[in-house]
Amino acid sequence: MKLRLFLVFALAVASAPAASAQCLLCAPDKAGSAAAREAQEPLRVEVETRLDMGRIAVGAMGGEVAVDPVSGARRLSGDVVDLGGFALTGTVTVRGAPGAEVRVILPTSVDLEGGHGRTARVTDLTTDLSAAPRLGPDGRLQFRFGGRLQIAGADDGDYRGRIPVTVEYQ
Repeated sequence: MKLRLFLVFALAVASAPAASAQCLLCAPDKAGSAAAREAQEPLRVEVETRLDMGRIAVGAMGGEVAVDPVSGARRLSGDVVDLGGFALTGTVTVRGAPGAEVRVILPTSVDLEGGHGRTARVTDLTTDLSAAPRLGPDGRLQFRFGGRLQIAGADDGDYRGRIPVTVEYQ
């Protein structure tokens, strides 16, 4: 009745350039200064830890596994049983211009693929960042992220996928 499910996520990261035109007759604005910072020191994004929901078994009714980015706690709901292992929040390090404000963009959902054409969906991707994140005086910002995995009943397997993380200057 219970099936084994192993989950591992990979991350695709991107550093998007600021997309703004600069008027030569206008006073410098926030978008123009972001483009200038990008030209001087491009953002570099490095995945330190991949999001991992751990090992679980899923029954016929399916369920969810959620990993909180702040506490790292894993919560199971529905017809899901913990098989042990560690759940890990994803950890990303961003490097760029010291003190610069950045915007981190995560998708609203990501579909993961398992064996035999089965899929599972990760939703509610959130970070532990403040509302206006900034790179530190050393030009570095590290943050964690988590999400909620939705699994249909009897969909066992090793699910993998890429979660794109985009970071750009503000």
